[in-house]
Amino acid sequence: MSNSINGEITRRGFLAKAGVGLVAANASGTLLGRSFAQLIVPEPPGKKLGWAVVGLGSLAINQILPAFDKCEQSRVVAFVSGHPDKANKLAARYGVNPKNIYNYENYDSIRDNPEVDIIYIVLPNSMHAEYTIRGLQAGKHVLSEKPMANTPADCQAMIDAGRKANRKLMVAYRCRYEPFNQEMIRMARSQELGQLKAFLGDTGFKIGDPTQWRLKKAMAGGGSMMDIGIYSLQAARYISGEEPIEINAMSYSTPGDVRFKEVEETITFQLRFPSGVLANCTSSYGYSGQARFRAVTTDGWFELEPSMWYTGNRMRVNRGNSLAEITIQPKDHFASEMDHMSQCVMNDKEPLTPGEEGLRDLKLITAIYEAARSGRTVKV
Repeated sequence: MSNSINGEITRRGFLAKAGVGLVAANASGTLLGRSFAQLIVPEPPGKKLGWAVVGLGSLAINQILPAFDKCEQSRVVAFVSGHPDKANKLAARYGVNPKNIYNYENYDSIRDNPEVDIIYIVLPNSMHAEYTIRGLQAGKHVLSEKPMANTPADCQAMIDAGRKANRKLMVAYRCRYEPFNQEMIRMARSQELGQLKAFLGDTGFKIGDPTQWRLKKAMAGGGSMMDIGIYSLQAARYISGEEPIEINAMSYSTPGDVRFKEVEETITFQLRFPSGVLANCTSSYGYSGQARFRAVTTDGWFELEPSMWYTGNRMRVNRGNSLAEITIQPKDHFASEMDHMSQCVMNDKEPLTPGEEGLRDLKLITAIYEAARSGRTVKV
């Protein structure tokens, strides 16, 4: 909610300032003309590959489908859904031909549709493996939402299916395609603030409806760790540029809370990396407002807070006790990752976040759960 409120305040402030500016420009008779003269018209988009979206839940409706309007190499051409009324309404909204609406029973016939190049799996975690493998067997390239699957074995089966079909498989780690997170990576690797020594990652929100699939272990694979803790795990890995060698963890669920009968509410985990970098991370379904990544170096620190919102991420850098905010032109995370996948298909390149990346995370999450259960350090 705070994200929306802050965005509205910003928009109101901008519009107020813009109104004053336009009045001044018209009064001078020159500024407005120069502003229009400097307008750069973007080039028309090139070839766009056709995408089928599998699963029309909240994420698909509110984030992924609107992102296609911002894509340069990707367009939505098909839906797979168990709700025909919803699919038909969305088809009318996004110009999808009704003949390209599939259900979960006739999904495999998508192989006969040349309009579909890539499939985006936006289903509960437990369904990722089945529909990814079926999509690959249908001859389509696949982008799967994270976490890639519920188990490392399922991840490996998905990778094997992609190799057998000679099709590309990518995991939707949207933050890897987001400018602020990319700047965190650049700063860490360049060592412009000295050597990275520690990483702090905190993610959390209050989960609601106790009947939702995210709170069912069979469907989600776990609790907050699988859903949002994976963001901190990913960030610790891509900012450090290393893989952890030791893991410690603890978890906690509020006694009697019906939401956490099957999955954990809160988990904290620590990672040791080969260079000596230490990471301390938390995730929770029990408290709100946590979305921070901080990299601590020998000469300062830099952080994102919020770090993984769909919009409104902010970056601060502390150099020798001098604090500054970094401004970067934002991009739509989903449009960026989908266009990356399209480019990889068109140019026969390996995606930045292939299936192997998702498998690594699931192996580490398995180790985190083991460390929390046993109370012992797990070597990986």
